[in-house]
Amino acid sequence: MLPLTEQMLRASLLNASLRERQSLTPPADLDELQWADLDYLGWRDRKYPNLGYAVVELDGSPVGVLLRQAEIKPRTRAQCSWCEDVTLPNDVLFFSAKRSGKAGRNGDTVGTLVCSNFECSANVRRRPALAYIGFDVEAERRRRIQALGEHARNFARNVRDGE
Repeated sequence: MLPLTEQMLRASLLNASLRERQSLTPPADLDELQWADLDYLGWRDRKYPNLGYAVVELDGSPVGVLLRQAEIKPRTRAQCSWCEDVTLPNDVLFFSAKRSGKAGRNGDTVGTLVCSNFECSANVRRRPALAYIGFDVEAERRRRIQALGEHARNFARNVRDGE
């Protein structure tokens, strides 16, 4: 992940109004993040707890998405659509995002199930359980890291391109 500044975060939001960009509360630890260990930057807004943000790198540039948490939590423990972790140490919530451009202005949204505090990058870096004798744990870990990046980027593309 590219190291980002607060100004870059605000500018990256493709489905947010100018007012929403200005009211964005950046992550408290933005200056201390380990960027090499992040497949995307995700955080919850401290001022508005029902808002979240996810920023991914697409074509060498940061692309941010403003997410809104659904009011109702899933009845059963859901699986995160991004990290696909089945032994989650955290809750998974449903978030929706307005599409960018005309589609978003017309009320078109997309949704996804994501770890409540966007812990996906840490989840995929945990050592997976040994599935069978000869199982390549490190190869599975690398596959999960790659898949997380693809899932987060695909969601951002979906918001951006309206497909």
